[in-house]
Amino acid sequence: MKKILALVALFSLLITSCTKEFIEIPPVDTVTVDVLYKTDKDYQDAVIGIYSIYQDQYQNMYYFGDIRGDDAWDELVKGTAGAVDNFTLSNDDALLITTWRNYYKAITRANTLLEKISTADAAVIKTKDRHIGEAKFLRALAYFDLVRIFGDLPMVTKTLSIEESYITPREKADKIYDEIIIKDLLDAEAKLPASYSGLDVGRATKGAARALLGKVYLTRKDFVKAETKLQEVTTMGYALLPNWADLWDYSKNEHHSEYIYDIEYEQGLGTEGSVFTNRFTPKVTSLIAFYGITGSADDQNTPHQILFDLFEAKDKRKDITAAKGYTDATGKYIPILISSNNMSAYTRKYITRLTTANDSPADWKVIRYADVLLMYAEALNENGKTASALPYLNQIRTRAGIDSYATLTQAEMRDKIVLERRRELAFEGHRWFDLARTGQAFTVMQKYGMKAHMTVFPIPLAQIQLINNRAIFPQNQGYD
Repeated sequence: MKKILALVALFSLLITSCTKEFIEIPPVDTVTVDVLYKTDKDYQDAVIGIYSIYQDQYQNMYYFGDIRGDDAWDELVKGTAGAVDNFTLSNDDALLITTWRNYYKAITRANTLLEKISTADAAVIKTKDRHIGEAKFLRALAYFDLVRIFGDLPMVTKTLSIEESYITPREKADKIYDEIIIKDLLDAEAKLPASYSGLDVGRATKGAARALLGKVYLTRKDFVKAETKLQEVTTMGYALLPNWADLWDYSKNEHHSEYIYDIEYEQGLGTEGSVFTNRFTPKVTSLIAFYGITGSADDQNTPHQILFDLFEAKDKRKDITAAKGYTDATGKYIPILISSNNMSAYTRKYITRLTTANDSPADWKVIRYADVLLMYAEALNENGKTASALPYLNQIRTRAGIDSYATLTQAEMRDKIVLERRRELAFEGHRWFDLARTGQAFTVMQKYGMKAHMTVFPIPLAQIQLINNRAIFPQNQGYD
């Protein structure tokens, strides 16, 4: 699918046409969009146009999921990353408006496709259900991310006129969960295939829809439904890779037994590579040369000492998750020297050889099977099934080379799952959202500058000013 993304760039431009900044509004009374929705391939390309937006958006997900939390930080305190880290982000920061626009662009494209395909002849559009399932999965993902970042939102499920866009209010997050996110994922689960072949590998699957729905239920503290849905995922043939380090070896097949859903990037296809390798590399000349990284090193997403201290000495995840140096070809360990010009630690999860700057093959793992096992253990434990939860937690520990737990109380299990999620999923965009959904964000992050209202980010100032009606479109509390 990565190669298809590159081929459909022209299509993506064609269906993006709006000068307003609230959301993308397709032009009224135009034949340009209509002629693009005729054949099965037209709809397939339209879906790819939605996927392509996530490539842009998820290159910034680490700001929200990692730097905002306590396991990563902006050591050099610069620009947007420093403001996110220190809870001083302005409501007019470009990160916020870019995020808002990207997600609503994806939502608008999904809405357009769903409107067009509703009257399409199933005899002509052979994979109609699949197109609907993919569009709904991607729309649900957009809204799920948006409510976790911003809270209450405009709920847009159809093409809007310009006039309608100015009077569309922010709706409560609970309504968006009930009326869009959950319904979309249930429909996607019913319509998507369990797997793909050939160039289609990498698209959203039935397993991806189920896993994301389980995460949604867990976020809403509906542990009974979360348990049911996540248990279903455990029966679908997924399995942990025997060697945890293989998850970060980009010379190997990324569509393995642990893969559920990634935002996918491809090296050597122009603009299809990711920025993660360059952004997360320290500005240390010898280290850059050793790894063979072309382009600038941006010193972002530094592992905090707190994270280093979480790992047991024999934990196989430790040195890849967070490092303070590297071992050269002779076996000599080269530490990063403390300097005001570069960060003193880095994650190796996204480090790979690059011949072109910002053209990394490193994907962003939205959800993988290890995450599902830990969520399933959490749901079981919250439902009073602590003994049943234990084997799923221990699967993660066993692969990491650390001792299994023999027995735990419910409270102990709750704490151990939190700890294991931090070790297993660091720098994959989970920590901040885990803190927020479990109600621990303010308790943990207050000492770093967090105020009680900062469980969500400010609505972009440009959106507040554009709508200019606080009765239907207020700023989040505390950010005026």
